Amino acid sequence: MRAAVYHGRQDLRIESVPDPGEPGDRDLKLAVSRAAICGTDSSEFTSGPRMIPLDRTHPGSGYSGPMVIGHEFVGEVTEAGSAAGFSAGDRVVSGAGVSCGECAWCRRGETNLCARYYTLGLNADGGMAEAVITPAGICHLVPSGVSDEDAAMTQPLAVAIHALDKGGAGSGESAVIIGVGGIGALMVGAAASRGFKDLIAVDIDPVRLESAAALGATETIDARKEDVAAVVREITRDVGADVVFEASGAANMASVGVSASRNGGRVVIVGHPTAPTEVNLADAGLREVDLIGTVAHICGSDIPAALALLEGTPIARHVLDRVIPIENLVADGLVPLSTGQATGKIVVDVRS
Repeated sequence: MRAAVYHGRQDLRIESVPDPGEPGDRDLKLAVSRAAICGTDSSEFTSGPRMIPLDRTHPGSGYSGPMVIGHEFVGEVTEAGSAAGFSAGDRVVSGAGVSCGECAWCRRGETNLCARYYTLGLNADGGMAEAVITPAGICHLVPSGVSDEDAAMTQPLAVAIHALDKGGAGSGESAVIIGVGGIGALMVGAAASRGFKDLIAVDIDPVRLESAAALGATETIDARKEDVAAVVREITRDVGADVVFEASGAANMASVGVSASRNGGRVVIVGHPTAPTEVNLADAGLREVDLIGTVAHICGSDIPAALALLEGTPIARHVLDRVIPIENLVADGLVPLSTGQATGKIVVDVRS
């Protein structure tokens, strides 16, 4: 079958690979229709491997070597294990994150922090292929009103929802989202229904800022032209934001987030810089600004919440940048995403 296989930095090949075989009792085999890519995929392509276990064995998945990418995908069940709970013909999305269900974190419901956690498409073969095997327990039925292009955004939207929840973002508060590309734009769309007093989008791309406004941002700030913290304080009547979500991964933006937050505010680190970055911890400490980490999503709750948003709102329409054939994945997908030329989510037609 045809698949997108990572062989190393700047080496992603569309090639023929063996079929993944038969699913286990609690697994599903999917015929993948659409898969999306994100900043993690592009950073692995341009400067990895970081997460992909190319020259080592991943402790959770046991995988090592060239790997089929794709952790955001939707497909049709072609084979279901005897205890999978799905049937052939079902259209499903996979949460991609696999947890053991037994460790202390899993028992607390923090499945994204599982001691043996791994992600399909980052730590084991994923869904940028004609077929993939996924645990059934991380799959959910796609509502009939959600297209395949929209459903391919379920996993990143679940990541956005999890980040919003980690920040304790709620009605009547002011929120800033720094970086409104893929995940950041989905965060704006997910936040728009939460009743924020101010929902402020920050980016350096005017097209992204326009999309953020269409998604529900009440204010936009062009970080190339304006002092982000100063403008946030002006908008919030010199108080600062209740919560800032740093989704750009840019080196200096976590400190900007601290400066833009109110006394006792919160800064949630959503984007992960590729190198260590400085944060003004003295300012954070003296003003009791909480720094909060977030990673992945809770499959059992965040994936259904994402599907409900996709079914009930036009969020995917505003976030979608383009749909490309799998043959053009590098030139029209990974390269523009890594160079900042993509204005939203890029979805791949795996069957093309």
